[in-house]
Amino acid sequence: MITISLCMIVKNEQRTLARCLDSVASIADEIIIVDTGSSDRTMEIAAQYTDRVYTYAWKDDFAAARNYSFDRATQEYILWLDADDVLLPAERAKLERLKQQLPSGGETSAVIFSYTLAEGPEGSPLVTDRRLRLVKREAGCRWHGRLHEQLGFPQSGVITADIAVTHRREAGHHSARNVRILRKWIAEEGAAQGRLLFFYAGECYDRRRYAAAVRAYAKLLLEPSGYREDRLIACARLAECYERLGEPGRKLGALLQSFQFDLPHTDFCCAIAACFQDRQDWMVAIYWYMQALDVSSRDTGLRPVPVACRTWLPHARLSICYAQMGYWEQALLHNGKAREYLPNDPGLLANRQKLEAMLSKGKDGPEEREE
Repeated sequence: MITISLCMIVKNEQRTLARCLDSVASIADEIIIVDTGSSDRTMEIAAQYTDRVYTYAWKDDFAAARNYSFDRATQEYILWLDADDVLLPAERAKLERLKQQLPSGGETSAVIFSYTLAEGPEGSPLVTDRRLRLVKREAGCRWHGRLHEQLGFPQSGVITADIAVTHRREAGHHSARNVRILRKWIAEEGAAQGRLLFFYAGECYDRRRYAAAVRAYAKLLLEPSGYREDRLIACARLAECYERLGEPGRKLGALLQSFQFDLPHTDFCCAIAACFQDRQDWMVAIYWYMQALDVSSRDTGLRPVPVACRTWLPHARLSICYAQMGYWEQALLHNGKAREYLPNDPGLLANRQKLEAMLSKGKDGPEEREE
């Protein structure tokens, strides 16, 4: 059985740290917590779980702080979490099994976990991502990037596990800190390009500076090379910015631009379909929602994707589009498929009653119009 070092960097996390550590402490053979300047009870709470608590002089560089925590690890594998992450009981059991199943000294260098970024009212995942979460210490994986840091992948031995970490962020906004780091970084680099331009665009988007975000994302997409996921996120964010700016035509163009960088993904197909649905172009909307279903199992890479696009949303929207055309049987069929995911949804249940009532009248298909 492998051994695991849990490595975390923290600052003023007294509200969430115990919750995180309670969810994972039984699995970790070693807990390493690096504090980057807390002024609350964070270090006191950390000391209740481990004697491996370190202070680190903050340098406006998240990668440097995470690498410092990794350098303190002594076990075979390193697991990293943020203080506002949590392992739910079912996921903790999966990680315990993985720990028992992975052979010590085996060929697995790193493991990708799912990452739930937003939850529904009953804890069901709404938006998911994937992260490289567990890495073999001897693989030498290092963090890169002062902000929105990323862990480098090993050359081989990467597997994906059916384990989810859930992000439960407490109220708080780090925009001022992020902008400060970005400005310093851009000044030292001399220009914003590549991932630095991507991060700058993201901060503009988060601060609702949509026109500035459009300019930055558009510039990024003109660069000759870059990460596929960054470009897809840029297309999706461009579309959202154009919607906020009241430019639906450009929104559709940004969504279609994603096809320059990869095959169609389910979230882009849903968004394109919605554009035509807004125009009441029902047949074209139906086509794109059907495409969303057809590619729903396609690997979307390491980027966040709404779970709804993979499950109930295309069916619910297809039901609406078919109903608008008078195809009551098809509308009821897709209403039923959507209810397989959301059996108690009041909107879907109300629509079912309406559709059943229309079918009982014995009509199906668009009504003929007089010339």
